[in-house]
Amino acid sequence: MAHVVVLGAGLGGTIQAYELRESLGKNDEITVISDKPYFQFTPSNPWAGVGWRKKEEITIDLAPVMKRRKIGFICDAAVKLDPETSTLTLASGKEVTYDYLVIATGPALAFDEIEGFGPDGGHTASVCSIEHAEVSGKNWDAFCADPGPIVVGAVQGASCFGPAYEYLLTIDTDLRRRKIRHKVPMTFVTSEPYIGHLGLGGVGDTKGMLESILRDRDIKWVTNAKTNKFTADAVHITAHDDDGNPKGDREIPAKYKMMLPAFRGIPPLMGIEGLVNPRGFVITDEYQRNPKYPNIFGIGVCIAIAPKDPTPVPTGVPKTGFMIESMVTATAHNIPRVMAGKEPNEKPTWNALCLADFGDRGAAFLAMPQIPPRNVNWASEGRWVHWAKLAFEWYFMRKVKKGVSEPVYERIIMRMMKITKLEEKA
Repeated sequence: MAHVVVLGAGLGGTIQAYELRESLGKNDEITVISDKPYFQFTPSNPWAGVGWRKKEEITIDLAPVMKRRKIGFICDAAVKLDPETSTLTLASGKEVTYDYLVIATGPALAFDEIEGFGPDGGHTASVCSIEHAEVSGKNWDAFCADPGPIVVGAVQGASCFGPAYEYLLTIDTDLRRRKIRHKVPMTFVTSEPYIGHLGLGGVGDTKGMLESILRDRDIKWVTNAKTNKFTADAVHITAHDDDGNPKGDREIPAKYKMMLPAFRGIPPLMGIEGLVNPRGFVITDEYQRNPKYPNIFGIGVCIAIAPKDPTPVPTGVPKTGFMIESMVTATAHNIPRVMAGKEPNEKPTWNALCLADFGDRGAAFLAMPQIPPRNVNWASEGRWVHWAKLAFEWYFMRKVKKGVSEPVYERIIMRMMKITKLEEKA
């Protein structure tokens, strides 16, 4: 009998536990450890950031679901990992030992790296967690009662750009519905080298498509931007040319600001040589396994993936849901093989699917694989994406609530391909 611990209960960790329950033996023990008692559907956070979703609508209490699936659940924060003794120390003082560990923590948010950044004592809103997004949603009504300039975007080192575009354009839709859009100048400020880069070198014609959408909605943009600080009424940046040379400092007026931060590893992982890189992201091989500690696997946003090409202002590589789902499945197959004394043989596909909702329409892109060159390199936009995102939210929440391990992204893609006739291009 083996004890497998999954650290983290987000999109990756929760589904990892379900799939391990299917692939491991009945006598093998699985324990999920999370500092939150619930699963939250993070892709819905931009909606919560304008008050279109409430916390209870996009969270699921995990204890009863895990109990039903015969999976242990501990709601406690990890404060120390000792990979030499295979021991986790929790905030309560409890120690948990494991035979195998899957790290699925997601990232720490590096708001502290820029002056005035963040929702806790800073000058910016956030949609990175449901707690942040709910506060943003409550503040949104107050802003709309006395509107002014808005800046949305992503700072240097950010690796997750889709939610910034989603929030920007959802805000635009909400302002138009309130009939006050004409009172709100909007600017998108990003570390990307061009609009639609997305940390992926673009997918299909995301550059032309998203530039066209921003122009159509009267939204200005600044690319290759390094954010220096936030003040109560402005975002202070340095613009760069395509070679990375500074072009000059700018102050962009902003009464309301939401920019995505850079990520790093969580504190208990920082500085463990061989397990994480200098930024604290988990080092894995092609089987999601750590080379130094072969009983540790990593999945999701917490793993280290180097950018394929450098950008003038640093950007990271996103880990999208479809990609994470493939990491989960590979890990669920590889751990039983390792337990049996065999070598792991399942590799994740690392494909990217994004359904970016803009409140009434949306944009979708599919990159197979995520890092170019690709077999499928496709992007499209329309009202159908808005409805697809709603369907996806319902489908994934249903999966978590029922505790099932069905491949949601794969099924959504198959249906999407039929709708858009994408199978003719694949």
